[in-house]
Amino acid sequence: MEFKDYYVVMGVEPTASQKEIKTAYRRLARKYHPDVSTEPDAESKFKEIAEAYEVLKDAERRAEYDELRLHRNDPHFGQQAGYHTGGQQWQGRAGGGDTHDFSDFFESFFGNRGASAHYSSHQSSQSMRGQDIEMELPIFLEETLSEQTRAIQIPTYDALGRTDSTKTLKVKIPAGVGDGERIRLKGQGVPGLGGGANGDLYLVIRIAPHPLFDIDGQNLQIVLPLAPWEAALGASVEVPTLTGKINLTIPSGSQSGQRLRVKGKGLASKKGTGDLYAVLKVVMPPKPDEKTRALWQQLSEQAAFNPRTGWE
Repeated sequence: MEFKDYYVVMGVEPTASQKEIKTAYRRLARKYHPDVSTEPDAESKFKEIAEAYEVLKDAERRAEYDELRLHRNDPHFGQQAGYHTGGQQWQGRAGGGDTHDFSDFFESFFGNRGASAHYSSHQSSQSMRGQDIEMELPIFLEETLSEQTRAIQIPTYDALGRTDSTKTLKVKIPAGVGDGERIRLKGQGVPGLGGGANGDLYLVIRIAPHPLFDIDGQNLQIVLPLAPWEAALGASVEVPTLTGKINLTIPSGSQSGQRLRVKGKGLASKKGTGDLYAVLKVVMPPKPDEKTRALWQQLSEQAAFNPRTGWE
């Protein structure tokens, strides 16, 4: 009986990961699926691919197959393992089972242990679930504060995963959604083949950069510029938030880099709402005129302040 090299059938290396094997199967199955393929002898090729994947997708069966593949030319190994090599008929390992769509090679070594219900008959071997699709959905920070319903244009696909048109869907965006999170739209991916289920469409949330706020988990951060006298004397300063402006009290003697917390003005989440942190930044006015320069000189002499005393 001719040995079947399932790795060659799948077009992958024997060291391929399970993810690589799955990706190869999806690609080849769509290429040779009898419902859509124009390749010659597509049906037999599809069955060969399904048989190879049936073995390689399962870690235990793959380990057995790798052992067989490694020692396939060793007659002593064949006798110990309970089958015969060298072109003779192999001894069945399990016997029986509805695996008639697979080769004698598969039947002899795996029997009914190998074929799952998905491939156990000719009818089911023609059925395949459609691919899942991902697309990015940009939203503004303000839109994360409460549940939103948005009408979006999404692509539609044919059975080979090609975009052929678009349609409009109303999508609910939950409050507190974060960058990179996914919203699943069941059955909106690539159509299945041979009666298989459609794939799903996943909307990947991408929060658009904000001109004022940086995101730190559920908290927001804003740089708050202050005049030197506001930092020195203290002040009440108007500060923007995602829901409007507030007045923030600046303590006298505030320093650049100091953070003031505004509770409950961050991003929403299932655990509650984060906070807003105002990071103070003392900003000098432009080059002074003669009168202003004299006032700064007077302040310098009266304050007698040396900011570098720590160096001494």
